[in-house]
Amino acid sequence: MNESPEDPIEVPITGELDLHTFRPKEVRELVPDYIDECLRRGIYSLRIIHGKGNGTLRELVHKKLRQHSAVASFRLGDEQTGSWGATLVQLHENANDG
Repeated sequence: MNESPEDPIEVPITGELDLHTFRPKEVRELVPDYIDECLRRGIYSLRIIHGKGNGTLRELVHKKLRQHSAVASFRLGDEQTGSWGATLVQLHENANDG
């Protein structure tokens, strides 16, 4: 079966999201959708890998995190979790209630 560039990419829902293979346009929808799916699966601690680069992707991720009501907090990683190339996210555990 041939895949076209328009076919959706299956992203494993593990609490770790590596954005290196995605375009910024895709990240705008991917980050909130990934958060929602993590909530459905009871995953409340996330690690989003955006890389260090020039910071554009990191800022886009942080903007999306600030806009999502289920995000309790987020911070850049430490030396063991990716430094400033990754963001650690904590979700509200009761965000999917109701």
